[in-house]
Amino acid sequence: MSAPLTLEHNLIANGHTLIAGIDEAGRGAWAGPVVASAVILPVQDNTLAAQLAGVTDSKKLSAKKRDVLFDVIQTVATSIGVGIIPAAQIDQLGILNATKVAMATAVEQLDPMPDHLLIDAVNLRQHLNISQDYFNFGDSRSLSIAAASIIAKVTRDRMLIDLETEFAGYGFAKHKGYGTKQHQAALNDLGPCREHRFSYRPVALCNQAQLFEDTK
Repeated sequence: MSAPLTLEHNLIANGHTLIAGIDEAGRGAWAGPVVASAVILPVQDNTLAAQLAGVTDSKKLSAKKRDVLFDVIQTVATSIGVGIIPAAQIDQLGILNATKVAMATAVEQLDPMPDHLLIDAVNLRQHLNISQDYFNFGDSRSLSIAAASIIAKVTRDRMLIDLETEFAGYGFAKHKGYGTKQHQAALNDLGPCREHRFSYRPVALCNQAQLFEDTK
């Protein structure tokens, strides 16, 4: 089932014309960037729901289905922006602030600029002077947010797959930087690489152990 357009249609009825859905991917991962996307859909198009049939929370979709819908969204959307904050900057800012910067960057890339934001779970009022609503489970409640969740997820997954070539042995192509048993085993064997988030406890503990071994 696709995410609905009810929120967008209510905003259109209240005078808004350009509505951006915003979501992120990679917030909980131990490695790699956090990636945010902002998507403006032509919500006044009566055929939009049919064109984006199947677009919902990216976590509910298979990787193959996400790849297909990624291309469809790229074709249908009025505008798409992407913000990427690398691991080292996440360590400096903290993950919540890094997520907000990524989301704000994604919005700033949009052309035309939106007049309202629908955001999954994050308050951007200190970062963007645009009217906005934020709420939990937004990628299941708004087609615009669901589209952004797919763009962010596929973009990030492809980046992690590319990292597998440079950092062989960590399994990035499989677990995408998240905290799986495979990832933990690789950390124990190899120690962290520069794509890891050293402010995250599992990586920090592994790094301390590695440093201790190196000084023995």
